[in-house]
Amino acid sequence: MAEELIISISGMRGIVGQNLTAAIAAEYGCAFGTFLKEKFSESGEKLTVCIGRDSRPSGQLLTFAVTAGLCSVGVDVVDIGIISTPAVGVMLRHLDCAGGVVITASHNPIQYNGIKLLLDDGIAPPLDVTEQIKRIYLDKDFAQVPSVDCGRVGSDDGARQIHVDKVLSLINPEAISAKRYKVVLDSVNGAGGPEANILLGFLGCNVNAVNFEPTGIFAHAPEPTAENLRDVCIQVKKSGADIGFALDPDADRLAIVDKNGRYIGEEYTLALAAKYVLGKIRTNVAANLSTSRMIDDVADACGARVFRTAVGEANVARAMIENNCVIGGEGNGGVIDMRVGPVRDSLVGMAHILSLMAETSKSISELVAELPSYHIIKTKFTADKKKFQQITEKVAESFPDAQINKTDGCRFDFEDGWIHIRASNTEPVVRVIVEAKDKHIAEKYLNIVYQVREAI
Repeated sequence: MAEELIISISGMRGIVGQNLTAAIAAEYGCAFGTFLKEKFSESGEKLTVCIGRDSRPSGQLLTFAVTAGLCSVGVDVVDIGIISTPAVGVMLRHLDCAGGVVITASHNPIQYNGIKLLLDDGIAPPLDVTEQIKRIYLDKDFAQVPSVDCGRVGSDDGARQIHVDKVLSLINPEAISAKRYKVVLDSVNGAGGPEANILLGFLGCNVNAVNFEPTGIFAHAPEPTAENLRDVCIQVKKSGADIGFALDPDADRLAIVDKNGRYIGEEYTLALAAKYVLGKIRTNVAANLSTSRMIDDVADACGARVFRTAVGEANVARAMIENNCVIGGEGNGGVIDMRVGPVRDSLVGMAHILSLMAETSKSISELVAELPSYHIIKTKFTADKKKFQQITEKVAESFPDAQINKTDGCRFDFEDGWIHIRASNTEPVVRVIVEAKDKHIAEKYLNIVYQVREAI
């Protein structure tokens, strides 16, 4: 059975040529432009949207289509080319745009692509706005304009340097440069390699860039998980590098490899970045429900509070604004520093982690060893909404004493661990994350979830 086109808080995502076509992308562009015109109707000014894309071969096609849709409702477009998702967030504010569009399917395989929307504050639309845009799209209620009023298309190639400069302003580059770190950078042939290379160059790093060219033909499965980064781990150890950084195709996620070729993982990215920031600034933290308890431990040590949210960058970013948090993010390797922008940013993660290493004169392994140790398991399986609901209800019956949070799916908290079960916003799957103080406890909790699933 063909997969359903997904329209969620994360935007539109589908399989190119199957359920995501140029015609659909153009109409989604029309819908976003129509929404923006209604939102800014009293300004009377011509609106501009900034659009960038990751390196997937289908990206240019969809960029042209979305651009056509925006222009057809009278919105101007600035094309900033192949660029990271966080850079689009930076540029739309730099150019004073009414909104932004990123053509990306993030960590999904190459057959997928998507259309991520950003509002003028740089944050993805909240659920109510997402539904409003979706309704305009489904009803085809577009505010088309005559020929003379169509939008115009321009370009800007300054996004990479502007993004890097924003990140550099947060840290002391000289402290890192003095260490002359040797870094392996794997950008999986995605959009983030050139930006990351510029940043690391400014920080005096000796960079061994692998899978660097932004061809969109991914050298390995694009999600930066342990099983996908085996070759990178080997490369880090073989080359004698101090650290390895692995990005996803749109460079909003960052995974770490230590000098011994050990996959540190995505969960440590936010914890280490937050440790650096909280050591400099008195602030609170926001993180989603699927993020490790390490962030709570780091925050507690600095007298900070953690605000938990539903999964999704926009949910975390809005919680950060509401609670005056400088740092936040998600346990998938996504770090948000509001001083750069309300978007997960791998360059921010790299800058903070290298700063922590340089200012403490400790290796990444030593810094990781200082954090409380947990065992985390992330898995997923296919299930429709009805089965997902049945599974969560039965799991709840299995844990009558658990503290339950239903903000996003269902999270069960115990003294020695937690389980989070939720339907993905971007794939037709159910994700299960289990974390506990040791491997056996985590496996015990996961086995209960799978026993429930098999019994339904």
